[in-house]
Amino acid sequence: METQDGHIFDRTTDHERRREEDIEYITKFGTVYRCGVDWSKLQAGPFEPFDEAWVDDYQSFFAQLVDEGMEILFVFHHFANPIWFEEAGGWAKEENIPAFIDFAQQCCEYFGEYVFNWNTFNEPNVYAFASYMAGRFPPFKRSLKKANLVLKHLGMAHDVVYDVLKARYPDKWVGISMNTLWAHAKHPLAYLPAWWVERWYHKKTAKIFKKVDYWGLSYYAYIPFTPFPVTEVEKPGKLNKLKIPHDDMWGYQPKGLYRILKKVHRWHKKPIIILESGICTEDPQKRIQSIKDYLTWIHKAIQEGLDIRGYIHWSTWDNFEWTLGPSFRFGLVYVDLDTKNRYLTPAGEFYARLTSENAVDV
Repeated sequence: METQDGHIFDRTTDHERRREEDIEYITKFGTVYRCGVDWSKLQAGPFEPFDEAWVDDYQSFFAQLVDEGMEILFVFHHFANPIWFEEAGGWAKEENIPAFIDFAQQCCEYFGEYVFNWNTFNEPNVYAFASYMAGRFPPFKRSLKKANLVLKHLGMAHDVVYDVLKARYPDKWVGISMNTLWAHAKHPLAYLPAWWVERWYHKKTAKIFKKVDYWGLSYYAYIPFTPFPVTEVEKPGKLNKLKIPHDDMWGYQPKGLYRILKKVHRWHKKPIIILESGICTEDPQKRIQSIKDYLTWIHKAIQEGLDIRGYIHWSTWDNFEWTLGPSFRFGLVYVDLDTKNRYLTPAGEFYARLTSENAVDV
């Protein structure tokens, strides 16, 4: 499959070929590493035993991180499914849920000793919306009914896996990562669509994923509606015409994170962990300023009594941004698109100092 920026989804950042090098970067940036495993590599078919070679590879990687003083925040599902799961109908079919539960149970057995905190699903609202309503992620469907059904099935799987994890590790927290955004009406005809998007993204997800020990949140996007949504990806240059600050993907408004933190605290009265926060840019100085901006608003929320337990920056190194491609950069560590060589950026140096000192002068 060719991505929007013209790359082929065959190699990403070569993380699996560069474990030792990547551990050196990971350990620079705090004490928690949020990561997942590749379901398709571990399991060749539904209810199959895990591939021993890949189990050994992941166990060795996790053990090294723990030995270096890191804690593992384990994510079971980050958008990707095995081909055999997709061919069986994927998350649109309730009868496929037990296959995921089996995968989670085996992950619990093989990797649980290394984990201190669990995410069942990364941004289930994004997955359901982008895959089954907006048609941007595989399987590229466009149906509100299917998106709602998929979100429901993800919630059903989460509830079962939550119970499995708590039975085995009762003291380890279990949550999800809910993607959040600020949909802002900038036109009289935009109030209804902006309201609907925020309500579906936030309230719809929150109603389905009630069984959580904490709320994990990600926030990146301020999206003006005029009356249709405006992003730098789909309508490059229009945010400039609207005089709205932006990165290479979305409008930039760090106050939006504070806004959603207040809402989630008011709705649920549970601890919050910011599991993803970042900016899409190749400019390390912009990345440094964005970290300062976001931490300023988080500090304000903590001062006002919100129970915020952590902040994780996205991302350690440049990633392959799904259907957009690898040229959309989020990394503290720069990755050369051709050689896959890594280079610590000034933003990475800044963030390493920040996490070491647990403070920053803004």
